Amino acid sequence: MDLIKEEKKLIDEEFNPDGYNIGVNVGQAAGQSIFHVHIHIIPRYKGDVENPQGGVRHVIPKKAHYTRK
Repeated sequence: MDLIKEEKKLIDEEFNPDGYNIGVNVGQAAGQSIFHVHIHIIPRYKGDVENPQGGVRHVIPKKAHYTRK
């Protein structure tokens, strides 16, 4: 959590987002496709997508649904 807070502070200072999506996918059934620990810290802005509901997977609409290799 300390690293997330530290990175959030840096992003706040440089980009001033309105909010964040922060997420971790654990296991193939949860959508993990790269099998090492990593945390998604995604700055968000009012109006950046039509409907922000749906979590991390739908932040980038073109990436929301994809087939696993």
